[in-house]
Amino acid sequence: MTNRRLPLISVLGSSQCGLEIAQLAERTGELLVEAGFGIVCGGGGGVMEAVCQGAARLDGVTIGILPGDKSTSANPSVRFSIPTGLGEARNAIVVRAGAMVLAIGGGYGTLSEIALALKWGKTVIGLKTWQAQDGRGNLAEIEICSNPEEAVARIVALTDTFNVEGG
Repeated sequence: MTNRRLPLISVLGSSQCGLEIAQLAERTGELLVEAGFGIVCGGGGGVMEAVCQGAARLDGVTIGILPGDKSTSANPSVRFSIPTGLGEARNAIVVRAGAMVLAIGGGYGTLSEIALALKWGKTVIGLKTWQAQDGRGNLAEIEICSNPEEAVARIVALTDTFNVEGG
């Protein structure tokens, strides 16, 4: 038996979202589990809950890095909840925990997480999410995909180019 660690993907998104974004997130959760990944997220509602629901349907690993100090505040599909008591500062932990970052939709919290990921050199894949540019008009390195299948296929392809277990 090998002692292989399950690679984690940080999934970012708003705590409130519409049906279209929720469906994208749920399907993404399923596909990530089928591809052999675990999911780390903020553990709340919206995109976070939808991606965890998709993963949980296939008995996947879901980890919620919670802003408060109660593990019971996690959405019902989070398997492992980690209360931090850090509020939004926990966003940094969510981003650091994954080998790559996948942003689905999202508000300003998601934008802050994308910014941290880019600052730290993390690969950022996006589905219907932010696109940003600097003061000189250079676009941020966010690889926008058109659907969950394309996003997860891209993640799988990128795992061959670096050590995903090292994050």
